[in-house]
Parts: sequence; structure tokens; C-alpha cells
Amino acid sequence: MSESKHHITGYGTYVLVWLGLLALTSLTVTVAGIDLGNFTLFVALTIAAIKSALVINIFMHIKFDEPIFKFFLLVSGATLFVIFALTFVDYSFR
Repeated sequence: MSESKHHITGYGTYVLVWLGLLALTSLTVTVAGIDLGNFTLFVALTIAAIKSALVINIFMHIKFDEPIFKFFLLVSGATLFVIFALTFVDYSFR
């Protein structure tokens, strides 16, 4: 028999993460209205990465899951990074 580890995440943590997601969303909307030149896309993707990390770790419970799930998440993130890199290279040489 395998013993499963139970974790308890309090409602306070969920509320804080939710408030953080709301704050980051409002920051995204604010940054969209500001002309940052070439850095606009970088700032928007950084905010989106922070938001996705919060959702994945807290709401999807990857933080407490088995290492194989973290590995597959890492592989999918690396694949997404390669797709973004290829897209940016293509965009920069147009």
C-alpha cells in the first residue's frame, strides 16, 4: 500500500493568491495603456508567467504533487519556450 500525503491549503492562501491575480491583471491592463516600446511584450509575458505560476502551483496543486507531474510540466514549459523563441526570431527578421 502506498501512503498518500495530504496537504491542507487554507482559505487565506487562496484569497491572497486570488487578490494577487486580480492585482496582476489590473497591472496588465495598466501596462497595455502605456507605451513601453520594445519592452511592452516582455513586461506582458512576464506578468502572464507570474500569474500562470501562481495558478499552477496553488490552484492546480502542482506544488504538492509527485515529481513526474512536475517533470511533464517542465517539458511542456520548455516546449512553449521553444515555440515563443522561434516565433520571436521569425518576427525579428521580417
